[in-house]
Amino acid sequence: MDYGFICVLPVLTILVIAVTTKKTLFAMTCGLSMAALILAGGLTGFAGKFFDCIYGGFTNESLQWLLIVIALFGMLIMMYERSGAVIDFGFWARKLIKTKKSALLGTFILGVIIFLDDYLNNLAVGTTMKGITDKLGIPRLQLAYVVNTVAAPVCLLIPLSSWAVYFAQLMEEQGVEIGGSSMAAYVHGLPFAFYAWFAIIVCLLQIFGIIPKIGSMKKAYERYELTGDVFPEGTDEEIVRNAKTDDMPEGVKPQPWNFLIPLIVMIVVTLLTDTDVMKGSAAAVIVAFGLYLVERKMSFTELLTACFDGVMSMGFVFILSVLAFSVQGANLELGLADYVISVTEPIMKGGFLPAAVFIVCGIYAYATGCFWDLAAIIIPIVIPLANAMGVDPILVSAAVFSGAAFGSNTCLYGDGVIMCAQGTQVKTLNLMMTTLPYACIAGGASVIAYLIVGFML
Repeated sequence: MDYGFICVLPVLTILVIAVTTKKTLFAMTCGLSMAALILAGGLTGFAGKFFDCIYGGFTNESLQWLLIVIALFGMLIMMYERSGAVIDFGFWARKLIKTKKSALLGTFILGVIIFLDDYLNNLAVGTTMKGITDKLGIPRLQLAYVVNTVAAPVCLLIPLSSWAVYFAQLMEEQGVEIGGSSMAAYVHGLPFAFYAWFAIIVCLLQIFGIIPKIGSMKKAYERYELTGDVFPEGTDEEIVRNAKTDDMPEGVKPQPWNFLIPLIVMIVVTLLTDTDVMKGSAAAVIVAFGLYLVERKMSFTELLTACFDGVMSMGFVFILSVLAFSVQGANLELGLADYVISVTEPIMKGGFLPAAVFIVCGIYAYATGCFWDLAAIIIPIVIPLANAMGVDPILVSAAVFSGAAFGSNTCLYGDGVIMCAQGTQVKTLNLMMTTLPYACIAGGASVIAYLIVGFML
């Protein structure tokens, strides 16, 4: 069934209600309700359709995998906190990191190092650096912006990540290869992944103060100057209270290994298992559990309690993830992708094609939270279109992947934003509003670059 323009209403509902009420879960529930209402054709059958969407989200294998990863990260983070590993690492790192710029640059570099997967990147880097940046008086939104902005672009630009493997497979399915290798074609297209490059450049320029603080970022710094609080207004008091740390007692030498060993194990196992973050996270939990037990940092019962409490602490993220996947499924059923493509197809011509593809993919990814699904939907459409128009299909593919990265950085209910918000303990809406101005700068530069290259090639 062709729903026409009304298929856009669930997305608009989410964005409007989220911005006006600042309640993400409420906005997501309203958006899903709107989708169910449209799919059911009215109030009759609305309840059944609503729960069908929820059930459809739960049956999504990607969501099932993600919920397990979230639970494992919850366990690890809680063991880190209760064993004192986070505090020790923070005190140790402060000997090396003494200024705000060095802390943010260290966050940036750590994000580049953990390039295997954006979930791992967002959660691990935020968890690692938040104690250090808090002590130096860096607002959490500044930290979250750097973590979030680096994650997806780095995964896109380094061809050893889960993103690269997946996108190269999509190119292979459409016959886009160099020397019989789709990965070679993917690598050949990396210079044209303009959003990823510009996002990283903008992030570095912002860290060094060349690009000024804008919007929510500026307000966060002003709030810190007035109150000394690194958290955005409205942050849960328990989070603020738990984040406060005292100075290290005299004569005590902090050691980073109780923090670093599980993290290193996670990265190594993830790399050795074809970037399977779930296996890497499980290995990290097992190593941390055994390490703290042997060192008598915690008793066996305390460790089990920490694991249970860690899973429970991720409750908000569990619910938000389920709603996000349910809304994504509803959007697919409504035919939102087909509608957006049909509306924008007239401008997908000749030299305009790469820029048009990037704009369409960026807007769609931002509005729906679909990134890999987006690529799987649109690549089979735009590659034949590019071939027919004499446009380089590798350039067009890079534009699709850039649009996906833009959405991952900015979507209110996208996986990347949810993971980063949890890792840095800020609200997803605050993170989206902070990131969006800088992402739009990078996005605008990308459109210009795609127009230039589109007509040159």
